[in-house]
Amino acid sequence: MSTPERPQSGSDLPGTPQPATGPDHTGSGRAGSEGPAQPTVAQFAESYAAKAGLHRSDNGNIDVLKSAGGVQGIAESILPGLVFLIAFTVTRELPAALVSALVVAAGFTLARLVQRKPLTQALAGIVGVGLSAWLANSTGKAEDFYVLGFFTNIGYILAMTISIAVRWPVAGLLFGFIRNEGLDWRKHPARVKAYRIGTWVIVSVLALRLLVQVPLYLMGEPGLAGLATTRLIMGAPLYILGMWVAWLLTRPAPAPVGGPA
Repeated sequence: MSTPERPQSGSDLPGTPQPATGPDHTGSGRAGSEGPAQPTVAQFAESYAAKAGLHRSDNGNIDVLKSAGGVQGIAESILPGLVFLIAFTVTRELPAALVSALVVAAGFTLARLVQRKPLTQALAGIVGVGLSAWLANSTGKAEDFYVLGFFTNIGYILAMTISIAVRWPVAGLLFGFIRNEGLDWRKHPARVKAYRIGTWVIVSVLALRLLVQVPLYLMGEPGLAGLATTRLIMGAPLYILGMWVAWLLTRPAPAPVGGPA
C-alpha cells in the first residue's frame, strides 16, 4: 500500500466519534493534575496518520493525492519505469535502459535533498529501481525490471487478508485514526464490517493488478510495452481510486438529528 503536510486533528465528518477527554482515553489525567500533559487521542491520531502516509483535507475527507505522495511522489513512482521502457524501445540495449532508469531515480533523490524534503519515499524508490535493475540485468530479460512489483503486491494482499481474518482490518487501522476513532471502532460490529469491506476494496485493486499484468509478463519481451503501460495506469491512478472508494464505503453513519454528538 508509499507523503507533505501533516493532517489536521479533530473531525468534522457527520457521526464521527470525537476524542474523549477523560483519563481512561487520553492518559492525561484529571483536569488540574500536575505533570506534563500526555498526548490526546486527536494528537495520537494525527501522528499515526502522518507516519502511515495518509492525509486529511480541510473538509474532513481523505486527501488521496497527498496520501499517494503528491504530484512529485507520483512522478517518482512512474517516471523511472517509463524512462526504462522508452530507452529500451529506442536502443534495444538493456544496460543503457537500466542506467537511464537509475539516473532518473537518483535525480528525484537529489531533488528532495535540494528541497529539504523527507527522503523516505525517494530512497525507497531508488532502492526499488536498483533491485529491479539488478534483477533484469542478472536474467538478461527486460520484463524482469517489473517483476519485483508482483511480489510487493502479493505481500500486501497476504497482510491485508490476514488483517481481515483476525478482525484488525488495515482500513480501520488507517482510516480510524484519521477520523479520530482511535481503536474504538473495534467495539462496534458495524464499524468492523465496514472497515473489512474497505480493506477488501484495496485487496481487489492489488489483485486486479496481478490478474492483468502477470499474463503480460509471461508473454516475455512481446508483452513488455503492455506490461509497462498497465503498470503506469494501474499504479497511482488505480490506487487513488481504490483508496477513495474504500474511504467512502467506511464513512460513519450520520448522527440522528437531535441525538447525542
